[in-house]
Amino acid sequence: MVHPPKSLQPILWSVDVNRLDVNKDKGYIIHQVLIYGTLEEIHWLFRVYSKKEIVTVFLKQPVKQYPKEIFYFVKNYILGLQNTNLDQENYVTSVFGPVRPRTSSHI
Repeated sequence: MVHPPKSLQPILWSVDVNRLDVNKDKGYIIHQVLIYGTLEEIHWLFRVYSKKEIVTVFLKQPVKQYPKEIFYFVKNYILGLQNTNLDQENYVTSVFGPVRPRTSSHI
């Protein structure tokens, strides 16, 4: 089993990277790195997976976690899918704006 590097733990926060397998868990890994990764981490993604694999996961296994701007950046510039019509409802999260901390008086 091949694991993602420890440096990706902040992006793959929901699972210890030592428990992830780059083949079995590629959907989770690909989406998390596309959404939250730096350009250096996205370069790692393209070293581990072919562009075809990344595009296939993006198209066939959409996750509704992308902020709108990130979705369009990934779709159009990182993956080169500007001529592909996708329903943003399958990708773009409805959560937006700053999250306000709650105080005891607001609970």
